[in-house]
Amino acid sequence: MADKIKSPADLLAMAQKAKEGIDLRSGAKEIKVTVHMGTCGIAAGARDVVVNFISEIADAKLDNVTIHQAGCAGLCEMEPMATVQFADGNVYHYGLLENRAKVHEIVKSHLVEGEPVSAYLIKAEK
Repeated sequence: MADKIKSPADLLAMAQKAKEGIDLRSGAKEIKVTVHMGTCGIAAGARDVVVNFISEIADAKLDNVTIHQAGCAGLCEMEPMATVQFADGNVYHYGLLENRAKVHEIVKSHLVEGEPVSAYLIKAEK
């Protein structure tokens, strides 16, 4: 159940949290993360992957990243999958992201430090 609003400060905090959630899913930013949510992706755990990316990006305090959802990427055996696209045109496809530790590593190593995580990389396009 949602917390009760007990003061104007509580309302402002709730509004700020909602705004952060909207900002994470909209606008053009330097990095776009797309989680593939076709039937196979959802069955493999893509919903959790979206939640994990949102949490990890928030924990890393990244404001240059947006999260999007897309349909099937055509690689059912690699689901759950995510694509990371940079403003410079570089695109990285990650697969088998069935646990939060993998998402954490991608956010920390690739989104923060700029180093792709080859262990989960399906392919990179430049």
